[in-house]
Amino acid sequence: MEQLEQYIHELNKIKLLTSDREAELWKAFKEKGDTAARKELIQSYQPLVFKQALPYRFMDNIMDVLQEGTVGLIEAVESYEPSRGVAFSLFAVHRIRGRMLNFLKKEGRSDLACIDGAVDDDGFSLKEQIADPCASVSEMAESHELSARVREALLRLPQKERIVLEEVCIGSADVGTAAEQLQVSESHIYRLQKTGIRRIRGMMSRFMQHWKS
Repeated sequence: MEQLEQYIHELNKIKLLTSDREAELWKAFKEKGDTAARKELIQSYQPLVFKQALPYRFMDNIMDVLQEGTVGLIEAVESYEPSRGVAFSLFAVHRIRGRMLNFLKKEGRSDLACIDGAVDDDGFSLKEQIADPCASVSEMAESHELSARVREALLRLPQKERIVLEEVCIGSADVGTAAEQLQVSESHIYRLQKTGIRRIRGMMSRFMQHWKS
């Protein structure tokens, strides 16, 4: 865990970018190819990678997960277009999470869905309950039950919301591809995702209250 502690230590040194400074960096990188601006953007958004990796923090390979997330961050920086008016953090989170999930699937952890990793800070995360590789038999049984309930909740969503969560979130499909498939704008894809996640949270909240009683 020394590597993780060092990583967190370095994260604490990072200062948030002001909106003016960030605009300057995007202009310098996108218009002039300034590699120093690119590097500063990547470093400044590294905390976003760490936040997405939190559900997996007890895994032995957490540093590999963080590395994959960083690759996703770099890809997002390379492909982001500031002129579209979408906040970079919103744009980047899909690439970061997608990279992490693809890695975990290759490692045999395909049961970890990204739905609960995308909820707001005041939400609960099922991932935190199913990401422990040392879980007991009873805990594993509970994990499978929770996973089944999430799948059932997905099937109850309106069609477009379900497609977005299944393809963009769980399947890590490109947002643009999903937008083209559903014939909507990319911003509408984000709205569908947010609404779908809220519905899932509501359905799972009722189940959790009953299950734990």
